[in-house]
Amino acid sequence: MKNLATALVKAQKAFSPALKNSTNPHFKSRYADLATCVEAVMDALNDNGIALIQKCYECPSGIMVETVFMHESGEIYESGILQFPASKQDPQGYMSALTYARRGSLMAACGIAPEDDDGNAASRKPAQPKATPVITPNQGAREEVSLDELPYLEELAAEVTQICLQSPQDARQRVLSEGLDDGQYRALWTYLDAPTRRKLKEAK
Repeated sequence: MKNLATALVKAQKAFSPALKNSTNPHFKSRYADLATCVEAVMDALNDNGIALIQKCYECPSGIMVETVFMHESGEIYESGILQFPASKQDPQGYMSALTYARRGSLMAACGIAPEDDDGNAASRKPAQPKATPVITPNQGAREEVSLDELPYLEELAAEVTQICLQSPQDARQRVLSEGLDDGQYRALWTYLDAPTRRKLKEAK
């Protein structure tokens, strides 16, 4: 894959940082959305004769995505399949998982990260929480939060579900790090499946 390898090196030199351009006003957090990540690499890849393809595979409980680089010489590099569970088994849940999986796969394959990423954010002095909330299996009520909060809550649920597969404790800390209020917790809970809820409840 000499041609593709040479082209990828040149393309990476021209990659832009994936800026955290999307903001959720309710959580006061910023993140790089899928469109921004694609924009950060697409021109550099295409200018060096590389097509970006993201393949989806059949997966009964979620999404499986693979980022593929195809060079104009015919050489192909497949970055590996990323599996991501859908927080809800409905079209909205699958589309949320697809967006999250595509963004994660693309960033990993291209070696890019959001500008001012979590490593930098972690070096800042955290605000002192008023109290540590307790995650409980209360029935969620999405009508308690505004409609523009729901997409972020669903995406957060998908991320937490994935983390929980490896470490329920880390998944719990990920939820707590958002500083959600009671209504937001209940809405988030409705996007989590039963096994994830149970693991979060049991996590210490």
